[in-house]
Amino acid sequence: MRILVFGGTGYIGSHTCVELAARGHDLVIADNLCNSSARVLERLQQITGKALDFRRVDLRDRDATVALLASGGFDAVVHFAALKAVGESCERPLDYFDNNITGTLNLLQAMRQAGVRRLVFSSSATVYGDPERVPVAEDAPLRVTNPYGRTKLVMEQLIEDLCVADPGFQAGVLRYFNPVGAHPSGLIGEDPSGVPSNLMPYICQVAVGRRERLSVYGGDWPTVDGSGVRDYIHVVDLACAHADALDTLARTDRGFTVNLGTGGGVSVLQLVQAFERASGREVPYAIVGRRAGDVAEVYADPARAQALLGWRAALDVDAMCRDAWRWQSMNPDGYGS
Repeated sequence: MRILVFGGTGYIGSHTCVELAARGHDLVIADNLCNSSARVLERLQQITGKALDFRRVDLRDRDATVALLASGGFDAVVHFAALKAVGESCERPLDYFDNNITGTLNLLQAMRQAGVRRLVFSSSATVYGDPERVPVAEDAPLRVTNPYGRTKLVMEQLIEDLCVADPGFQAGVLRYFNPVGAHPSGLIGEDPSGVPSNLMPYICQVAVGRRERLSVYGGDWPTVDGSGVRDYIHVVDLACAHADALDTLARTDRGFTVNLGTGGGVSVLQLVQAFERASGREVPYAIVGRRAGDVAEVYADPARAQALLGWRAALDVDAMCRDAWRWQSMNPDGYGS
């Protein structure tokens, strides 16, 4: 298939491009580079051995988005183009509404005009908010707790409403839990701007000397060791799920919503210990007070993804840490190295 990957130079988008290229798809990568680096393209060409077609387009630019979709003869779109930091969304909610919601509306309108009727959408487990029980299944109540989560839920609803209005339009909505790790080559990985808001890149930066120590928020949760438990999924497994989702849409012509996770939880301290084993580096940490809005444990029920897509997570926490450390040690300053 000829596939347009919006947000394809970002963390998850870039890894997905590798998997799509490996399956023989013809890719066009679009990104506004607001939260990623153009150097990713060089790295992707090294990994895939293919020249990549890149277009610098901002989804908020409706005319440019319409022109891109009209020009390509695309069979499907994969949509990663969203701002994604929870804390930042609380400080800048209007920017998140503008980028994530307006951008998605423009994309859907452009797809309809161009007759492109297959979409794989990058959603998030944040749509579940503070879940009543774990593991979290797709029929759990949706109740967001921050502006970022709200944008993901509204984006899902826009897509769902279009699918109802136009039965020929089919979408795969992927709600993923906590992506970590990097490509095993060490050429692409997670490179957050500023202070990392996610655990693994913060651990990496402590290990490489860019941060003094890790703050563990709460040591008295009702968990295996008192630290919070989350469902961490290797970004390569996640990328494979996007490729599987496209294959499933093409094969069945039916939309779906699935969770992507391992089905189990790892605590913060367990992740630190695994990273120390993988890197041979000590990760200094301090247990501090809980953060407002945090919960003890959250992990996915991924059974539907296995049943519909034939997908399941294959890489364990040791592989996640090993690949994350390889990326960080080879690129101590990220793509600026």
